[in-house]
Amino acid sequence: MGRNLAYLLGVATIYGVTQTHYDYLAQYMFFTHRAQHLVLHHAGPFLIALAAPLPVLADGLPTRIRHFPGWSLAARLLRPVYRTLQHPLIAPVLFVGLIYFWLIPEIHFDAMLSADLYQVMNWSMALDGLLFWWLILDRRSPQQGGLGYGKRIAILLAVIPPQILLGAYITFSRDVIFDVYEVCGRAWPLDPLTDQLLGGLLTWIPATMMSAIGVLIILSFLFRDARKEDAADVSHATP
Repeated sequence: MGRNLAYLLGVATIYGVTQTHYDYLAQYMFFTHRAQHLVLHHAGPFLIALAAPLPVLADGLPTRIRHFPGWSLAARLLRPVYRTLQHPLIAPVLFVGLIYFWLIPEIHFDAMLSADLYQVMNWSMALDGLLFWWLILDRRSPQQGGLGYGKRIAILLAVIPPQILLGAYITFSRDVIFDVYEVCGRAWPLDPLTDQLLGGLLTWIPATMMSAIGVLIILSFLFRDARKEDAADVSHATP
């Protein structure tokens, strides 16, 4: 029940910030934009990955799709790309790098004014979020092929400082960094620096809290495996 709820909440939050009127607001206020990306890159993918829905979704595919002649070929071609993106050194760099990339003022300006580039920005964040959190919250133990728990925790700790630095820089800046919202006009008459401050806080605090929550979940996986090993030892020791 809990995993079903996590999956539905993850999908619902992503839908809510991209397919409703909220998407309009995200184009005209910096802090609503940052909240949108917090959902697309962190909260939504986090919940979906926590639900681990892939086996169920795969079983739910129509038979003709699962047995499509080109399916196995496509899987073989994409597997090296997937493994590269899931590498424990590449995944955190890509995760943080995309946040920084889309917040380069010139690139951010173009993305907010181009409908096509805006979609690329949003969905690249969502896809990268899914890849990252799928690696971190993989329910498989290291013995089953999952990444080691120590490496997962190290990755989560590694992505915290860059997000703090970026969020703090935006929060405490005395100049307007993202002037595209002045060009387009704001959804509400909010002071530009206040808008920027709120956006910086969203980039800084909730994002780092997600890493802390992730560490706690990984520790729960570790304790789960330890209990299973203890139970197995007891059963083997019992005559």
